Amino acid sequence: MDVASISYPAAIVGGAVIGLLLSVFGGGGSVLATPLLLYIVGVRDPHVAIGTSAAAVAANAALGLLVQARAGRVKWPCAFVFGTAGVTGSLIGAHVAKQIDGSQLLIWFALAMALVGGSMLLPRKADGDASVRLTTALTFKLAPAGAVTGLAAGFFGIGGGFLIVPGLMAATGMTLANAAASSLVSVVLFGAATSASYAMSGLVDWSLFAALLGGGAIGSVIAIPVARLLADRAAAARTAFAILVLATAAYVTWRALT
Repeated sequence: MDVASISYPAAIVGGAVIGLLLSVFGGGGSVLATPLLLYIVGVRDPHVAIGTSAAAVAANAALGLLVQARAGRVKWPCAFVFGTAGVTGSLIGAHVAKQIDGSQLLIWFALAMALVGGSMLLPRKADGDASVRLTTALTFKLAPAGAVTGLAAGFFGIGGGFLIVPGLMAATGMTLANAAASSLVSVVLFGAATSASYAMSGLVDWSLFAALLGGGAIGSVIAIPVARLLADRAAAARTAFAILVLATAAYVTWRALT
């Protein structure tokens, strides 16, 4: 990778945007990190972009998890079963992805982006059981779902929140608020495992990671007033963001093919 080609100010601004989107929209908010690194910041190797963005997403998710934990929204037993079951899957997914040519990997990544954008257009039910507790039956539902989700998150190098949230709700019947908060445990674990795999292959730019992390902290602060402004327009804002993700997926596909 040509370090001289990287714009670190752009990385800070980009990190702020990603942090803002993660805080406002949750699942799907991290999927723009890799395209941003490739086409705005100046990273030339898709594998480095995926490895570095996975590390940044994990760190930003950890900050968000602290906030959600203080609010008491995280269902820790369910979250740990889902997350720990997916760690091995994420390592396998990352290992397979590193063996694939960068251009081909970007086409697969664009497919994941399209799935994220499409999932954001689907209606969500916020109701559910706020007092759900982990049982043996739930464990047998959560573990397989976590393993499959971790595999996808590791292969595509994304947080996987768009899969984790509905997976937790389907397996346990918990509320959307609890699932969104609990999903951050898996995002942290999957992102850490994926980035560790890439780092062992020398495919994480740590100075770029620091710039993204600093920008992400700024974005998280900005997200507080932005979320309030969008409170009455949440559905419209989510639809607009989904369209942006779909458009970016089309652009990534075009760049990968040409």
